[in-house]
Amino acid sequence: QVQLVESGGGLVQAGGSLKLSCAASGGTFSTYVMGWFRQAPGKEREFVAAISWRDYKTYYVDSVKGRFTISRDNAKNTVYLQMNSLKPEDTAVYYCAADLRVLVRTDSSSYDYWGQGTQVTVSS
Repeated sequence: QVQLVESGGGLVQAGGSLKLSCAASGGTFSTYVMGWFRQAPGKEREFVAAISWRDYKTYYVDSVKGRFTISRDNAKNTVYLQMNSLKPEDTAVYYCAADLRVLVRTDSSSYDYWGQGTQVTVSS
């Protein structure tokens, strides 16, 4: 069983930055595709970013390209999401997730394990 714990959320003004962390335990982190998703009030959960385990290739939803960066440190069993130039529309609960399959997917149903989420609020 894999446990994921997110941290780093908070309140920030528009244009500011936050760095989210997700610590994994109970599995073989280095072989998981890791993803970040978010869910705003009244909206469906949406894909934000993902990183492969094989070649560290990264994937982003168009709305965050150039502003967010996903990275991983396999020695620390941790995946990060650096968020810069934050906008009010980035306000949501952010979740990290682990996919035990090989290919990177953007569909939340493909991910096997989820963290509890961390709130990110961007004020205008």
